[in-house]
Amino acid sequence: MQHNVLILDFGSQYTQLIARRVRELNIFCEIFPYNHVPGDLSSYKAVILSGSPFSVRADDAPHPDLSEIRGKLPLLAVCYGAQYLAHFSGGEVAPSNTREYGRANLSYVKNEEDFFFGVAENSQVWMSHSDTIKSLPANGIRLASTHDVENAAYKIEGEPTYAIQFHPEVYHSTDGKQILENFLVKIAEVPQNFTPNAFVEEQVAELKEKLQNDKVVLGLSGGVDSTVAAVLLHQAIGKNLYCIFVNNGLLRKNEFESVLHQYKDMGLNVKGVDATDKFMAALEGISDPEQKRKAIGKAFIEVFDDEAHQLENVKWLAQGTIYPDVIESISVKGPSATIKSHHNVGGLPDFMKLKIVEPLRMLFKDEVRRVGATLGIDPELLGRHPFPGPGLSIRILGDITLEKVRILQDVDAVFIDGLKSWGLYDKVWQAGAILLPVNSVGVMGDERTYEKVVALRAVESTDGMTADWVHLPYDFLMKVSNDIINKVKGVNRVVYDISSKPPATIEWE
Repeated sequence: MQHNVLILDFGSQYTQLIARRVRELNIFCEIFPYNHVPGDLSSYKAVILSGSPFSVRADDAPHPDLSEIRGKLPLLAVCYGAQYLAHFSGGEVAPSNTREYGRANLSYVKNEEDFFFGVAENSQVWMSHSDTIKSLPANGIRLASTHDVENAAYKIEGEPTYAIQFHPEVYHSTDGKQILENFLVKIAEVPQNFTPNAFVEEQVAELKEKLQNDKVVLGLSGGVDSTVAAVLLHQAIGKNLYCIFVNNGLLRKNEFESVLHQYKDMGLNVKGVDATDKFMAALEGISDPEQKRKAIGKAFIEVFDDEAHQLENVKWLAQGTIYPDVIESISVKGPSATIKSHHNVGGLPDFMKLKIVEPLRMLFKDEVRRVGATLGIDPELLGRHPFPGPGLSIRILGDITLEKVRILQDVDAVFIDGLKSWGLYDKVWQAGAILLPVNSVGVMGDERTYEKVVALRAVESTDGMTADWVHLPYDFLMKVSNDIINKVKGVNRVVYDISSKPPATIEWE
């Protein structure tokens, strides 16, 4: 894999967005915590410093070691990075009179600068800081200003170092992508060769070399990530890949059978294992979300291990880990407190004694889909909404029973089928239903009822890191609500979740 661009993370909420914008330019990049700079920088052609919630004036401000970077590689410092370079290189950073947050417009742009090629005065940018650069560092040359921020952008004379106080990675900065392209392509001369075709060719070659004639076992989930990982591995090692699809009893309605049918036409060596009874027994009486995840994880490993042991001489476990999971596990503050136990970064028990192979670990979700299209995978399968690893267990608030699973599967089927029939499914990133731990009074056929309440959830997103609720048509919501109440025994009320992420999460548990 060509490294090309190194992004040093100072804990900004926007760091992943920087990586996504760089990838959109067909340039490969990696994120590392500021205090874990790779020892070998020879393969990197440029470095970007992220923003940060810290102030450079604080005692606990992050201090990166830039001795092997500054002046030696093209460097772009964003927000905190720009203030850091100023504060510790002879400039002055002071508290701003007003918190500089939100939209602003460039009031001055220095002429004939490659960094601002194609960016005009009055271009909108996005500010997010409480400090401001009062004076530039030694040899600093101002490149841009806004009405409120004099030193909105600058460069260091005599070295390929650029700094901006705004965030080019967010959509609110209308020419942000152009600025990143100017820095990476015009100034740093980074090749734009990170494409799905190139990834497939390089990854298949690497897998062949790494795995040789070894046998690999992969747990399929029916989702996009594990499917793309399976097809990629199949291209590299063929019949030495053994796929196991476990039915934990918490899949969508009829999903076990339909997914196995889909895989049958893909040439994959897949074995389906129905372990519903084992999972239901493991979940009996458990209401806590994290305990549910752990019970499901433990049961899955036991089932998977039993099946893997029936194969001889398996040496590798393949997983569909993708880049957001990896980033969270090496974040600036250590493993994120929000990582849920079903994420599959390093989640193997010692007794399995298998080596790990993760062919998608450097890709974002949308990149996985593009790679899948390059591999010729059915668009319908690639377009499937993400589905949580613990399945419907975290969409049933409270303890799990077969009857609750039956209710939620039926509700979910009505909702998802409705989205498809109305042509709305592909306009939604993820949708599903949640069974609430409350009953409500209703009237059905002149009789009083006291039955379950379900919440419907539909969000739009690019990679699930942030998400907005979808404004589904009222006529659709009315129709699907009526269908659920009329067709699903045990439900008499339907509500629609209009919370965005953040502050809410996509799933309820």
